[in-house]
Amino acid sequence: MARMKVLINGGGIAGGALAFWLSKVGHEVTVLEWFPALRTTGLQLDLRGHGIEVMKRMGLEKDFRERMVPEQGLQIVNRAGKQRALFPVNKSGKGLQSFTTDYEIMRGDLCRLLYDHSKDRAKYVFGTSVESFKQDDDGVEVKLTDGKKSRYDLLVGADGQHSRTRRMLLGSDTEGLHPLRGLYVAYFTADKPMEEGEGYLATAYVATGRRAIMTRRHSPDKIQVYLTCKSDSERLKNAPRGNVKEEKEAMADVFKDAGWESEELVQAMKTSEDFYLEHMGLVKLDSWYRGRVALVGDAAYCPTANTGMGTTSAMVGAYVLAGEIGRHCKNSTGDPDNNKEGLMAALKAYDERFHPFMEQVQKGIGEDKGMAGNMMPTTPFGIGVMNSIAAVAAFFRLDIIAQGFLKEKVKWDLPEYEEILRK
Repeated sequence: MARMKVLINGGGIAGGALAFWLSKVGHEVTVLEWFPALRTTGLQLDLRGHGIEVMKRMGLEKDFRERMVPEQGLQIVNRAGKQRALFPVNKSGKGLQSFTTDYEIMRGDLCRLLYDHSKDRAKYVFGTSVESFKQDDDGVEVKLTDGKKSRYDLLVGADGQHSRTRRMLLGSDTEGLHPLRGLYVAYFTADKPMEEGEGYLATAYVATGRRAIMTRRHSPDKIQVYLTCKSDSERLKNAPRGNVKEEKEAMADVFKDAGWESEELVQAMKTSEDFYLEHMGLVKLDSWYRGRVALVGDAAYCPTANTGMGTTSAMVGAYVLAGEIGRHCKNSTGDPDNNKEGLMAALKAYDERFHPFMEQVQKGIGEDKGMAGNMMPTTPFGIGVMNSIAAVAAFFRLDIIAQGFLKEKVKWDLPEYEEILRK
């Protein structure tokens, strides 16, 4: 029997991780990326819990650490810029990670790392994506946006929160996608040379009106900026997705007079060339596959940035999908196989095994809880109380961020897949 022919639609983290594993065990893997080259934009990411272990099982820890961002922790400041609380990075190797983990990396560096370790085995095609597909019992016929057609044993959508693959698979633009009401985050980088004694601390500031600003430094010359708001702004709500000029102006309106360094950062936003606005949303589906088409990463189970588990979920999900394929899709000699029964069993096992993990990660998200909901203060008094609580927690080394807001503490056993872990 022939090895399986797999098409992955999306060359980001989930797609790159899946290509790494499936090509490692001998399947014929093609990765499509709509961008003309490997898309290495994006801000800082981290790995937590099971995601760290998956990365180690890939044999990438040494290369990962060489690319890491040297963030030292998170400080919370008030309107005057005075530090109210400091939560340092947890480098002990024990317990939960803090806001800053011991595994911080820029998105582009992680994408490049996965690409470099899979490109010799998997085929990457840039500047195109899946336009349509038809499937039957024997395979999936795919038409690309460049007009080319081909047939595959498996199609996997790894094309993000607003996945086109998911929309085509389910026949709906909205099924599975649950926007968090009025919650927006703008991401961009800004030129800002490091001052003497500054270091690599992330800095968070909460303003009135359910607005927050965070900066993170990843180089001596630049900072990353995150503007978060829970707003009923009609201009922001109606700004067409991808209309950068209108999105910037809408965010500038929201953050007018926010205090601290907001005026300087809003001006930097207006001239930024890597601005991206995200209307925060959750992707939640009863099943991550239909027939020979499956979903992975944010396309299947975007948990939102509120959880701190988006990258980890993508890495672990790709590992589980590849592991179940490795376990079920092989012939009597142990070589890769494209038999239908094995593939269907693998997709079913992926769905059943990984759902308990994602249910814990996504629990409570979208229910107006945590910093994304009613706990984001709106008055000076509320902000003062929050900062005081943070100061006490920092003094007594109580990690309220990891315990209260992030979803790292998942009770779930990471499977061992000897079929894909063999060297």
